[in-house]
Amino acid sequence: MERLQIANLPTPIQKLDRLGEELGVNLYLKRDDFTGMEISGNKVRKLEFSVADALQQGCDTLITAGGIQSNHCRATAAVAAKLGLGCDLIIRGEIPNHFEGNLFMNKALGARVHLISPEESREEKMDEIVENLKSQGHKPYLIPVGASNAVGSLGYAAAIEEITEQENKLGIHYDTVVIAVGSGGTYAGLWYANQKQGAKRKIHGFAVDNSADTFVETITEILKEMYLNDGLAAPEEYKDILINDQYIGTGYAKSTHEELAFIMKTSREHGFLLDPVYTGKAFYGMVSEIQKGHFKDANNILFIHTGGILGWTHKQREMALKSI
Repeated sequence: MERLQIANLPTPIQKLDRLGEELGVNLYLKRDDFTGMEISGNKVRKLEFSVADALQQGCDTLITAGGIQSNHCRATAAVAAKLGLGCDLIIRGEIPNHFEGNLFMNKALGARVHLISPEESREEKMDEIVENLKSQGHKPYLIPVGASNAVGSLGYAAAIEEITEQENKLGIHYDTVVIAVGSGGTYAGLWYANQKQGAKRKIHGFAVDNSADTFVETITEILKEMYLNDGLAAPEEYKDILINDQYIGTGYAKSTHEELAFIMKTSREHGFLLDPVYTGKAFYGMVSEIQKGHFKDANNILFIHTGGILGWTHKQREMALKSI
């Protein structure tokens, strides 16, 4: 499959010595928030494959969708601007009073932003935009939410190869990998490459919106398509898709005082920033589970920081500052 080279790779791995010592584990952080600025985070890895496919098909406009603070939408807008492509974003959620965080970045990067309410259908809106663009002589390319399909997920299949090379150089094996799960494609790519390698890593995902059952179903469907595209025999059952949905809190892109206090404490004491939508919830969930003794079988834990710093809103910043 064709691939663009637009991310700053490989991203470094840092050992969190003091936090790991506090928790009684070997804890490492893979800085996928270092993949770039406008295109920072995990989404650019997926877009390297999705947008390459769009260009190969001769498309001139990217269309995708996401929530109010979607990192994927912002990254898509940035890649489109970089390559001179049109970009239409369907943003669904409670309509905000102000354009801030990723929503502001979408506009700054020149994307056409279509805000719809939670009750409206993203799919219907995307179909409408596709037809309008075609009638104007454009050739649009549809990217699903989070670029979470068989093509986009190749980005994190490639990330496993990158992690393996880093393991070899560092002389260490990460038996446990932890990520936030918002649409399922990052998890699917990691799981797929891990299985192809015959590796025994456990991939733990912490849901930020939907239930574990919903994500297992979504990830399984992506995996089936990945095996099909590779011409490989798919497994009869998809075991060990490990999704924890106990740390969603009050919902997608919504924060509790406890979550934000944890993020602020982590940044002050350990010198790295998490976001309130994705990595903050997942890192909080992971630390909580470690403290409960649920990661006792893990020798070396690798948390993938999938970015999202641009997603902080005014309300979340105010709540976070009150927690100090």
